[in-house]
Amino acid sequence: MKKALSAFVLSLVCMAMFAGNHLSKPLLSKAKEGVDSSIVMQDVTVLGNREKDLQMRSSVNTISIGKQFLQNNFAGSLMQTLSNIPGVKAMSIGSGQSKPTIRGLGFNRMVVTEDGIKHEGQQWGDDHGLEIDQFAIDHIEVVKGPAALLYGSDAIGGVINLYSNYIPTKKFQGGVLLFGRSNNESLGLSARLQGIMNHIYWKVNTTLIDYADYKVPTNSIQYYSYDIPLKDQRLRNTAGFERDGSVTIGYKGYNFHTELKLTDSYSKSGFFANAHGLEVRLSSIDYDKSRRDIDLPYQSVNHLKVMSHTVYQQGALALEANLAYQNNHRKELSEPISHGYMPTPPNTLEREFKKDTYTANIMMRLALNEQHMLSAGINGEYQHNRRNGWGFIIPDFETTSFGAYAFDRYTIKKDLIVNAGVRYDHVTTNIHSYNDWFKTPINTTDSVYKQRSQDLHRSFNSLTWSAGINYATGNWILKANIGKSFRVPIPKELGTDGINYHIFRYEKGNPTLNPEESYQLDLGLRWGNDKVTVQFDPYLNYFPNYIYMNPTPNYYEGLQWYYYTQSRVIRSGFELQANWKICPFLSAEVKGEYLYAEQLSGEKKGYTLPFSTPWSADMTLKYDYCQQKVGNEGFVALNFHVVGRQNNIVPPEKPTPGYYTLNLSAGKDFAFGDKKLHLSLNAENLLNRKYYDHTSFYRLIDVPEPGRNVALMVGFDF
Repeated sequence: MKKALSAFVLSLVCMAMFAGNHLSKPLLSKAKEGVDSSIVMQDVTVLGNREKDLQMRSSVNTISIGKQFLQNNFAGSLMQTLSNIPGVKAMSIGSGQSKPTIRGLGFNRMVVTEDGIKHEGQQWGDDHGLEIDQFAIDHIEVVKGPAALLYGSDAIGGVINLYSNYIPTKKFQGGVLLFGRSNNESLGLSARLQGIMNHIYWKVNTTLIDYADYKVPTNSIQYYSYDIPLKDQRLRNTAGFERDGSVTIGYKGYNFHTELKLTDSYSKSGFFANAHGLEVRLSSIDYDKSRRDIDLPYQSVNHLKVMSHTVYQQGALALEANLAYQNNHRKELSEPISHGYMPTPPNTLEREFKKDTYTANIMMRLALNEQHMLSAGINGEYQHNRRNGWGFIIPDFETTSFGAYAFDRYTIKKDLIVNAGVRYDHVTTNIHSYNDWFKTPINTTDSVYKQRSQDLHRSFNSLTWSAGINYATGNWILKANIGKSFRVPIPKELGTDGINYHIFRYEKGNPTLNPEESYQLDLGLRWGNDKVTVQFDPYLNYFPNYIYMNPTPNYYEGLQWYYYTQSRVIRSGFELQANWKICPFLSAEVKGEYLYAEQLSGEKKGYTLPFSTPWSADMTLKYDYCQQKVGNEGFVALNFHVVGRQNNIVPPEKPTPGYYTLNLSAGKDFAFGDKKLHLSLNAENLLNRKYYDHTSFYRLIDVPEPGRNVALMVGFDF
């Protein structure tokens, strides 16, 4: 708490350093590489009337999403909602949680930001989602493809920018959301109150969610040849809850805007009991007693964040400063059971991680003349992570990073724009040694406290660059971007040595790993008129030293052994999206994506990468009604989603069958003067089909994806 208060005071002091005019998003967003909109998704279709201007702002593929889209496509977690976007997937990890991936790259290969600050939790963790209140978000920008020029390490796959920067327009206003999901009997409430007076504005948000064990369309699963029955087709002990809150206070002037925001997110969720090991068969816990209780094993995560955002603009010059302190506190608790040489632990605390992160971003935009727009910035970050508990997976560490970049956008003429930039980064990582708290025999007479991690100090430097072009002619818009990006190996990749029960494997790090580099080419081709729009986005990535976890045929305590290694990898793919306005009230959409990856060196040369996404396609027919009644619009959409069979695997992976689902969504607004009532319904897997997601770890123990799920949301704005 003292650290949080210190960061809070520091942010107050720093708020007065810079100033600026605040629009619907930060002033400098136009200067940021890959942050400008190229596709605007209000519902599930691509708008065409403003598309040319928006597409010409950036040479990388970016999609802008409004709050209406988030409500109409509400599917549980934020990442499940965003999975309607081509190239974006939600990696399901049970308990109602999911991780985002962009073009098959997730975890520490993509960045999630909140109001300009990189979100820093335990990103390496496969079994928990983002600690962010999705109902406090006003606007989202998804950058598909590398964005390392602005964000540095980790932005190889792309960026998801979350903005909660709406400024109130009245002395008092707000909104309430009530929502629920049928599959896990989820119930939730989210409320916002806000107001502005004499340039001072304030906002308060709170969200409460409770959910039960979720259902799958099967009566039993197979775990290492053991048949495990499921009561009422529910995954026992996957219930949980979430509690979020935030307070914002700000000042909005003519050329000066500043705000301070405090957020806190807490969640608790159970781990599927049978996924934690076969010893659960001997447990005295009655997991089927209630579908809403949370028994061992379970996890709890609390994320505290203090952020300040300040912008100052004077003539052609604009300055922006983003400062933040984050504290991520994560616990994993399970029954104290002996494993291998480890005796029965003294308590239920298997793992605990406390991570403090301090972030500072300072940016500048300067219009040199009518043709040149120069952008520059510096970024600094310090991370401090400490572990506890009787189970080991990653060591204690500290990481310090510094980066600086410059970017120029040159307008040759209105329909021909080029851009180029360069960035330098320096990162240092300190890893602490760790020895088991119990002894392991090394021969018939001696035993030692086995060392899992050794002291390690690594420094990394990288020079990255990017160049792009936008060209428009007639109904065509052509875009191209080429560049180099990088990613520093994280402490888990360098120093892990332990069992990860939640994803059924033993993991071993590699302290000699080099920074991961990527050379990429992104293209964008768009043709459109008032009736038809077609968007084709191919890409190519080459990694001289891709880091990944290599599966082996060896086993440790019954779990498969994986170790981190590097190899040359080439990845290519595309997203395709076509929209047809059949008539004023009826439209059709077809979208699809494909990804190919191959290892060019190493032990698995010629194979793809583990958990590679198969091709997928969507066909949607949408009917709009009451479009002439402003504020009372409605729609109904029927969607057919098909995913191909994944035969391109890495031994000992197994192929995953293809599947299809039928889905329905609908929404309706009702205006009452300046107040509005919004209803939305999103029904997934209407046919309750049994299928497996190749990116899900749960398929390894024969757990299919959730069955039929109907989500309903009611919102009232006043």
